[in-house]
Amino acid sequence: MATTTTVKTAAEATANMAKQKDTNARLRVHYNTIVTKELQKELDLKNIHQVPKLEKIIVNIGLGQAKDDKKILTIATNTLSKITGQQPVVTIAKNSIAGFKLREGNKVGLKVTLRGDRMYEFLDRIITTVLPRLRDFHGVSKKAFDTQGNYSLGFTDQSVFPELSFEETTTPHGLQAVFVINCEQKEHARALLEKFGMPFEKENK
Repeated sequence: MATTTTVKTAAEATANMAKQKDTNARLRVHYNTIVTKELQKELDLKNIHQVPKLEKIIVNIGLGQAKDDKKILTIATNTLSKITGQQPVVTIAKNSIAGFKLREGNKVGLKVTLRGDRMYEFLDRIITTVLPRLRDFHGVSKKAFDTQGNYSLGFTDQSVFPELSFEETTTPHGLQAVFVINCEQKEHARALLEKFGMPFEKENK
């Protein structure tokens, strides 16, 4: 288990983004006006409240062996600040685990939780800008859903995000985005992401 503490440092661009008020994000409008009705019909749901809904997106970076490297912490903090427009929080180890050389109080990662329009805007950028920049991209995995319908999408390095300059990607690190979806079945969660335009890999013939 881990606890969190707010990171005090953040890029100037992030501070400017944080001051902006939420507007009606494109995918949010699309969901409210079109997707809910289509999914209710296609999934044969009796109640509109049964329609799957994206609750939040958690973007996290695990520090791993670099947990004591201040440079990596600074780079990872800058990455999350730039690509999400929010202050990341540091995840702190609550317990010591000898097998992982982990001590209570160690910094084990960073995370940002996105909701509302900022969540939809991040999803929009992932689908329309980030994924098409991946080399030899043939679609995201269909097997990354958990039993509750939440979807995990990992990136091996941060250079695919256009918000970052070349200098900010010279020390590569991975990151993960978890799409937390309120749904009755994980098949419903996939149907929701497909409506948003998530490019899942095609079935092998």
